[in-house]
Amino acid sequence: MGNSQTVFLHWRNSLLHTLTWFENLRNSTRNLYLKAFAVFVVLNLSCYWWALLTTYPERAFGVKAEEYILMGFPVALFGAVFDSLSLFVTLFIIKQALSSRSNSAYVCYLSIDLFIVIAASLWVLFVFMISGWAVSYILASPETILSRVWLYEDRVESAIFNPFNPDNLRNIYFGVIMGASALLPTLLHLYLACRSFLRSGAMMLGLLRSDSS
Repeated sequence: MGNSQTVFLHWRNSLLHTLTWFENLRNSTRNLYLKAFAVFVVLNLSCYWWALLTTYPERAFGVKAEEYILMGFPVALFGAVFDSLSLFVTLFIIKQALSSRSNSAYVCYLSIDLFIVIAASLWVLFVFMISGWAVSYILASPETILSRVWLYEDRVESAIFNPFNPDNLRNIYFGVIMGASALLPTLLHLYLACRSFLRSGAMMLGLLRSDSS
């Protein structure tokens, strides 16, 4: 029980330190959220090209190269909108978690980030539907939004029921890379939790060694 309390104490202190660092950065940086949005645009565009070049390089340089080059820009912008909103939500969650009195409430608040990850997956699908539809008009080969919906519905259904198909594996990998930026808050919480657990374990081990000596 005592060890558990120590883990949560270290975890809370680490999270408070991270929040304090961000608050200081916000106070000392002009237009921080605008700059953060620009960073998210670059991050999403980088993820898009990384995913495209490692899964479907022929599409980046083949006959559909123009379509996929153009799609990268709305995908990056829409992705940055989601990431910026999730930043606000994450900061709110952290503040609520730190103000909670019980460890169970603390964990529940931080677990909300898992719903952000799920929402990000749905958002990625929406973004690709809208981006593909908009680019089709730019290239003078208009598609209906319904045809884009059917296209991605088929891909999602195929990935669910046959995930180890090579094409489906590529699509799943593509989606994971595109949602990577939304995973950052969750990964931060996991990192802080694991670090707190290891620190508490090291402290307990040190106490045991001192008692035995």
